[in-house]
Amino acid sequence: MASVLFTHAARRTAVHALRSSRSTSLFHSSRCMSTYYTPAHEYCKIEGNVATVGITDFAQAALGDIVFVDLPETGDEFEAKDSFGSVESVKAASDVYAPISGKVVETNDLLTDDPGMVNTSAEGDAWFIKMEVKDDSAGRGEEMLDD
Repeated sequence: MASVLFTHAARRTAVHALRSSRSTSLFHSSRCMSTYYTPAHEYCKIEGNVATVGITDFAQAALGDIVFVDLPETGDEFEAKDSFGSVESVKAASDVYAPISGKVVETNDLLTDDPGMVNTSAEGDAWFIKMEVKDDSAGRGEEMLDD
């Protein structure tokens, strides 16, 4: 009986030590922005009043090898659910929709020369546009899923 109690206590201590060894600041620092996903597999990372928009890893995998990305011009304005560009692969072409209303403040020009970057870093370096969020987009997360 004593060995069973000792084993149970040792297991609890090991689990506690493992949990304590995790750096909570690591988890909090990587979550400095809110990320939302649309049913059409676009993502929207909101930090302050700027949203970074692109397609999810799931979407790029479904499309296959990306060969072309069409992006809007800086300064263009879109309402939520408007098509702002397209992505073409060896399999298909697909429109990309704005998950929120706002004005394009930056486009990812790297995708013009290397559209295949979407296949390797869809939710990282291969973002499509950055939008300044409209003030009336307060309900922007209502129709999107959070991570």
